[in-house]
Amino acid sequence: MIGLVSATAAGRRARDRLAAAWPGRTRVYDTGGTEPGGVRDAVARAFAECDRLVCFLATGATVRLVAPLLGDKASDPGVVCVDEAQQYAVALLGGHAGGANELAHAVAGVLPGCRPVVTTATDAAGVPGLDTLGMPVEGAVAAVTRAVLDGEPVRLVRHVASPLPALPPNVAEAVGPDAGGAAGSGYLLLVSDRAVALDDRTAVLRPPVLTVGVGASRGAGADEVAGLVERALADAGLSPRSVAELATVDAKADEPGILEAARRLGVPVRTYPADELAAVPVPHPSDAPLAAVGTPSVAEAAALLSGGEGAELVVPKRKSQPQGRAAMATCAVARRRPRGRLAVVGLGPGARDLLTPRAREELRRASVVVGLDQYVDQVRDLLRPGTRVLESGLGAEEERARTAVAEARAGRAVALIGSGDAGVYAMASPALAEAPGDIDVVGVPGVTAALAAAALLGAPLGHDHVSISLSDLHTPWEVIERRVRAAAESDLVVTFYNPRSRGRDWQLPKALALLAEHRAPHTPVGVVRNASRPGERATVTTLGALDPGTVDMMTVVTVGNTATRTVAGRMVTPRGYRWQEGS
Repeated sequence: MIGLVSATAAGRRARDRLAAAWPGRTRVYDTGGTEPGGVRDAVARAFAECDRLVCFLATGATVRLVAPLLGDKASDPGVVCVDEAQQYAVALLGGHAGGANELAHAVAGVLPGCRPVVTTATDAAGVPGLDTLGMPVEGAVAAVTRAVLDGEPVRLVRHVASPLPALPPNVAEAVGPDAGGAAGSGYLLLVSDRAVALDDRTAVLRPPVLTVGVGASRGAGADEVAGLVERALADAGLSPRSVAELATVDAKADEPGILEAARRLGVPVRTYPADELAAVPVPHPSDAPLAAVGTPSVAEAAALLSGGEGAELVVPKRKSQPQGRAAMATCAVARRRPRGRLAVVGLGPGARDLLTPRAREELRRASVVVGLDQYVDQVRDLLRPGTRVLESGLGAEEERARTAVAEARAGRAVALIGSGDAGVYAMASPALAEAPGDIDVVGVPGVTAALAAAALLGAPLGHDHVSISLSDLHTPWEVIERRVRAAAESDLVVTFYNPRSRGRDWQLPKALALLAEHRAPHTPVGVVRNASRPGERATVTTLGALDPGTVDMMTVVTVGNTATRTVAGRMVTPRGYRWQEGS
């Protein structure tokens, strides 16, 4: 929940704008005017009750109000200050852990003319903070972060393959004989689920790759369950901070000892039906759980099932060892198979302001960017320092798709980029055809050339429409012709991609002739070249007057249907609203 505190009329107006933009996510705290006591009490209540705060107050006043409330970096909410004129959203407290940096950007995105002010060193330098990577981090975090920022050599050692964003060139991944776990005389960044000794030059990222399966008799105590899990991890040299979740059978979903053990570890509990657990091959099945809950294994089967496809059992079933009575708890530990991440990112038609915020985030998240050289040039300035760029020229789509998948399978965070929407005549199709189930795939939609062109032409896509590529490089002309004919007969608005090139100049006239069999010569046609790019040009003409010689591969051609008309120089395809009949 985001607390909103304001003391003036201007602040209240801005506060209400945020509340309207984020329904269900905010809570307004009434200050009762500008009296110090009212503002102080409102800030104190918001600080105690919310995850983040936006204070429409001067930074000095906010500092004095929150200073007595501060606890620690891990638990304090993020605080953002917005000035009276709403020119700046200042991340004042808890930039990373409290989410204030992200909130400052979000506030600036809602309030017109507002700019985020973020002073965290890593953000200012374009370097990912170690505490922003979505996994626990411990050790000499500040020292290693400072070394990264100062350009000092930092060794990166991965005991577990986990996709990280790009790190600066002074952070070098150690392989072979140098890939040890000791920092020596330099700084060390470990990515590990192992229990390691910490020193003043080592920071450890803890990827959540361990799943703990737990079985328990009714009434098993929390100390017995939690103690068993802690000993199992310690004896195997594993860190409890890399545990993702506890897993058990549905029948134990409300077992207090298991729930308390999960609470102490700070992880959720996942349960599975007995028949699903019974189907998992395990090394140590037993008749006891089969008789009690209907599966020959709870601990091992739950750990493996929770770990997902390819999970490895790293701690076989073991029992608790209470003195003077029988064991009431069992546990086992599995390690998830490392999964890389492939984001297929649509960059939009070219203009920077049509690049979506989600696309920007994925570009910043990636350590490897794969794409056509001219598309990489569009976003090179958005990439983090140290991003590895794999670019190639026209015609290398298959190579780019396979390269991106291979990099993701190696455990890296990869962004495969394309213009428009990556799923429309672009890289998503060849990449996903190659991508196996052992990587995470994320699609990031983009504004297509057809949509960018339509916005310039007016409203040509107001009713049913279709996009057809006239390039016969990958599709036989006979198939293309059949599709154009079907669109003509169906009275669909048609947008032609790849309409004409120097070596392929007859397809567009042929396609237009097919449409002309079903549409009048005065049918509106829009021709847009370089939509949203330098040299942009949009023209509205007619089916009878269009000169195909003015069209090239940088052009999108949109042909209206029988209802499309020109209004004040703009193409309009009626939606068919009854209230517009006769207008």
